[in-house]
Amino acid sequence: TCGDRIRLTFDIEDGIINDAKFEGEGCSISMSSASMMTEAVKGHSLGEAMQMSQEFTKMMLGEDYEITEEMGDIEALQGVSQFPARIKCATLAWKALEKGTVEKEGKSEGTTEED
Repeated sequence: TCGDRIRLTFDIEDGIINDAKFEGEGCSISMSSASMMTEAVKGHSLGEAMQMSQEFTKMMLGEDYEITEEMGDIEALQGVSQFPARIKCATLAWKALEKGTVEKEGKSEGTTEED
């Protein structure tokens, strides 16, 4: 990435993400993606959030993907896949989500940070 930093905070109860927030500094691509991601995962299970992350990553890599309605306008970022140097910017929040989900599974709240 281009020096982007992001911190995600989740409120998880009974395996469902009740709330997701982010704070950070970075380019418009990473901040837009983080904003869309936090909205998309609210109300979904950790497993569903991981699946969303995998589908988003596939989209960024130009692979076959399936974006669900619950993911909102995330497909608006598809054009980023044409710029390999910016793919890391777009996937930063999603990778932090994956890392945090693995590290924090079983806890009621979790925060993860990536750069």
